Amino acid sequence: MLDATSRSDPLPCILGTYAARMDYRTGKRIVAETARRTESRYGNRPTMKDVAARAGVGLKTVSRVVNGESGVTPDTERRVQEAIEALGFRRNDSARVLRKGRTASVGLVLEDLADPFYGPLSRAVEEVARAHGALLINGSSAEDPDREQELALALCARRVDGLVIIPAGDDHRYLEPEIKAGVATVFVDRPAGRIDADVVLSDSFGGARDGVAHLIAHGHRRIGFIGDMPRIHTAAERLRGYRAAMDDAGIPVEDDWMSLGVTVPERVRRAAETMLTGPSPVTAIFAGNNRVTVTVVRVLAEHSRPVALVGFDDIELADLLQPGVTVVAQDAAQLGRTAAERLFRRLDGALALPERIELPTRLITRGSGELPPAD
Repeated sequence: MLDATSRSDPLPCILGTYAARMDYRTGKRIVAETARRTESRYGNRPTMKDVAARAGVGLKTVSRVVNGESGVTPDTERRVQEAIEALGFRRNDSARVLRKGRTASVGLVLEDLADPFYGPLSRAVEEVARAHGALLINGSSAEDPDREQELALALCARRVDGLVIIPAGDDHRYLEPEIKAGVATVFVDRPAGRIDADVVLSDSFGGARDGVAHLIAHGHRRIGFIGDMPRIHTAAERLRGYRAAMDDAGIPVEDDWMSLGVTVPERVRRAAETMLTGPSPVTAIFAGNNRVTVTVVRVLAEHSRPVALVGFDDIELADLLQPGVTVVAQDAAQLGRTAAERLFRRLDGALALPERIELPTRLITRGSGELPPAD
């Protein structure tokens, strides 16, 4: 039987990464200095030194294996790989960035990650980046110029090689130092403000003009336009296309037929109902983007009088509605692909002066844009 004044805890107490025993004479826990680590802690990742110790090789040998360099025998490489697998070691690319100054990554600044339009665009940028061995990091500006700037500069601070930006603001001089430092930058969907930079756009003006001209060709004269905020390039261009089509047909436009602002359903609904019930109600509506189109479809479903509709941007299930929704479609994936390919060409030094690339739109007729005027 042990003496109570001299006994010690026969079982080690594992606390964190240390083995300890209790000295009952003093009431203190004694930590063994040579205790081996028995479990990993968050933030305490295995290092190359750990791999080298487990494999019984030098640190330089592990570095050669990790980086795919020559000069290592097959048996040694096997032992290093086994140690890597056993420890769960992952290469620290941050250290490589500091040494080489490149990240093999690009940043994508979107307007709204939840907008269906940006899904195929983002995926196309990612596919091109992956084909070039680069990682894509994206974020949303939420249509806030300050947030756009904060996000873009944060990506630059993390040493991305290039940026693809859907701009929220109209002044991008904050990027001039980054571009001069070698960060390739391409704008997409909207041009940069107050700097010269590559931009890839859809033909918003031509697409809107074609869509409104289509309504005019089907007998409409009182045509409403509901668009996004006027400071946004695409909204302004589509309004300009609307006005051009009406002017080409010699149709005077009344102020009540035009409404621009935020695209939240409440605002769009009010605008549509005003146009439909005013002193000279419209017989057709041109919707300036996919979010506007969805709300207008809901409003028109509540009205007994048939009203023609053409929307800019395609929407999901547009062909299953009765009637199907006629749209001016832009190729979001092609926008993203073209912008990303241009970005990597610029990274490779294959481009000189910035260029504006404008992609065509396509009118898809499904029924709603072909309805004749009800009166």
